Formats: sequence, structure tokens, C-alpha cells
Amino acid sequence: MSAKKAVDLGSGNVRKLLFSLALPTITSQIVNMLYNLVDRIYIGHMQPAETVGKLALTGVGVCLPIILVISAFAALIAMGGAPKASISEGRGDLKAAEHIMGNSFSLLVLASVILTTVFQLFAEPLLLTFGASENTIGYALDYLRIYTLGTIFVQMTLGMNAYITAQGFTTVSMKTVLIGAILNTLLDPIFIFVLGLGVRGAALATILSQAVSAVWLLRFLTGPRTKWRLRRENLKPVPSVFLPCLALGLAPFIMQSTESLISVCFNSSLLKYGSDIAVCAMTVLISIMQLAMMPLQGLTQGAQPIISYNYGARNAQRVRDAFRCLLISCVTYSMTLWALVQFFPRLFALLFSSAPELVSYAAWALRIYMAATGIFGVQIACQQTFIALGNAKTSLFLAILRKIILLIPLIYILPHFFTNKVFAVFLAEPVADFLAVCTTAAMFAVQFKKSMAELEK
Repeated sequence: MSAKKAVDLGSGNVRKLLFSLALPTITSQIVNMLYNLVDRIYIGHMQPAETVGKLALTGVGVCLPIILVISAFAALIAMGGAPKASISEGRGDLKAAEHIMGNSFSLLVLASVILTTVFQLFAEPLLLTFGASENTIGYALDYLRIYTLGTIFVQMTLGMNAYITAQGFTTVSMKTVLIGAILNTLLDPIFIFVLGLGVRGAALATILSQAVSAVWLLRFLTGPRTKWRLRRENLKPVPSVFLPCLALGLAPFIMQSTESLISVCFNSSLLKYGSDIAVCAMTVLISIMQLAMMPLQGLTQGAQPIISYNYGARNAQRVRDAFRCLLISCVTYSMTLWALVQFFPRLFALLFSSAPELVSYAAWALRIYMAATGIFGVQIACQQTFIALGNAKTSLFLAILRKIILLIPLIYILPHFFTNKVFAVFLAEPVADFLAVCTTAAMFAVQFKKSMAELEK
């Protein structure tokens, strides 16, 4: 693919353009999530499933908050920079787009060094804080100490791939994660079962696969086919360049990093009111939610270049058309997902374990946990459009609202009002989702109209 073959973001049918961009990004999101999901699927089926498999899955699940923090820093740096770069391109300033991308690359490398050091030094106390027990801490440490050695590859793959998507090269960005995910799927059973490395093998397969993806990605961004090239002169961090990007990236950073904090809150509460099986079920629920949300994130990432580019080009009607198409698509998907979860919860749970007790428990909890998923398409469409428009303050508030202001307090408050304390903990998620969607929709209706009116002036 040459730069000339990149899609034209400023013309053509918006609906067709959105789906031509969204399909590869949805595929990328799902495939990228498979890195950790495939690990959990294989580990959950280690034999005997009722003992080793269940404990190993719980141990790896306890590592999830740290994995999410690593991904969140990639979002902080790149998910704020990519929309800014798209807006710059819409204004006709390719040099500014390249400068933003170069600064992001340097910050991703710096973040990788710091995160690797911190998690290597403090792995055990962090895992114990995040809900590991004496039965699961060994599995968690085995996985995390190897996984965090590959932080640089995770940062490169997740962070810099956003700049490929933002240019309209969604097929290339899809290939970036597809290469690594296929390799990870092939290496996992070899390292876990054939070589007998267990959870350490799963972690090793993941970082080797991410390394291959990172090399592929960097070759593209330094090659002749990209529109924005990674150049040495743009690598020196300049505050006036990267600080606005970090400000915009705070919203996706909080959305992802607070998943880490929320996992801690859920796990500690479930361990208090339930047992190891409740914590293990939470690992299954979070895994299902992450996998299920990937198409929504793919849709919004497909829409982001269209909205950002046309916002920079001051084409208000095209921005409206792109958002309308995005909203309809997100709500249609989220309602379909809600129906599938409510009618077939056991099928989702069976992906991660064959232990009958765990499958039954997780199926019961899943219906509660995802009870408000049907309307969540409104939340993500509106919130991600704020980011695409460069509205850092509102997107940041909405990210804080759902996770910190609503969900975390509800995890601790609701058990005081129900006899079944574990039910109350799981119920916190749909209650927070409902309140957040109502608030987000109201704010968006007002601010989007105002932004479009200013654009048309």
C-alpha cells in the first residue's frame, strides 16, 4: 500500500468510509485482546482444571491490573497524540503531524523503561494488594516477571499503531496486531504444554509475539509508504508539542488505568464477601467484557480519523454525519451483545474454563455484571467523539465520572443494602453504567451542538 492509496477522509460516503476504516480496526482490537485472552484460555484449561487450571487462571487474572496500567500509558501518549496529528493533517500541516508522532515515540520508550523497573522491583507486594492469595501468588509472579520484560514491545505496538490508524492505513494497523496474535496463539500451547513452562510459557509467548509486531510496525513508519514518517529530528521531546497531546490522552488513560484500580476494588470486595471462586469469576467477567467491548473501540477508532480530519478542515456537516453513523453502529452492537449475554451466559464462561462450578458461578454473575451493556454504545460513541474533537476537559471528566465517581464507591456502598453481598458487588457495574450514560448523553447533546455552531462560523 502506498501513501497515495490511503483513504480520502475529506470526501466520499461517510457510512462506507467509516466501515472501511472500522472493520480493520475492529479486527485489530479483537486480535490485540487475544494476546492476553489466549493466555487465559490455555491456562484455564491446564489440568486438572479444578485445581491447577483454576488457580493458575486466578493468578494470571490478578496480573490484569498491571497489564492494564502498561496499556494505559500507551493510550496516554498515543491516543491523545493521534487525534492531534489527524487535526494537523486536516489543516494541511504534515510537519506538525510528524513532530507529534516523533515526540510520542520518545515518550513511549521512556515510559517503558520506568514501568519495567517499577514492576520488576515491586511485583509481589503489588500482586498481593491486587487480590492474590497464598494459593495464587506463585502463578501470578511467574507470569508477571516475564511479561513486564516485554513492556517496550507492548508500548510500541499499542502506541505507535495508533498513528498508522490515524493516517487511514487501517489494513496495515490490522496486520501489525494480526502477525503477533497469530504467533502468540501458535507459541502458547508449545510453551505451556509441550515445553511444560506453564504460566511462564504463556508470558514468554506473549512478549516474543509483541516484539515481532513492534519490528513490523517500526519498519512501516520509517519506510516509504507512510504519510507521516518517523524522523530522528522529531524525537527530541518538546513540551509545547507533547503536553497538549498528554492532556487529551488523559481521558483514555484514565479509562484504561482505572480498570486496574477497579479490578483491585472488585477483587478485594469479592475476596471479603465470597472466596477465591468469586475472584476467579471476576477474571472471567472482565475477560468477557474486554473481548465484547473490542468492536466498540474498533468502531470509535475507525471514526476518529474521519471526525478529527474534518474538524480540522472545518467541515461541520461531515463531522455530524460521521458521529450519527458511529452512534447508530455502537448502539446496535451493544444491544445485540446484551441480548446474547442474557440468553447464553454459559457459552461465554465456557471460553475460559471447563470447571463446572466456575462456569455456573460466572454465568450467574455475568448476567448481573453486564445488565446495562445495551445502552453502553451511547457512552462510548459520545465520549470518544469528544476525544476526536480535541475536547480534553469534557472527555477527562466523563472518564473520571463513570469509573472513579460512580463505580468505585458503589462497589463498597451497595453491599450494605443487600443480603447477598456478592450480588451487590457485581451490581455496581450496571448501576454505574446507567448513571454515566445518562450524564454523558445530556452533556454531549449540549456541547456537540455548540462545537458545530462554532465550526460553521
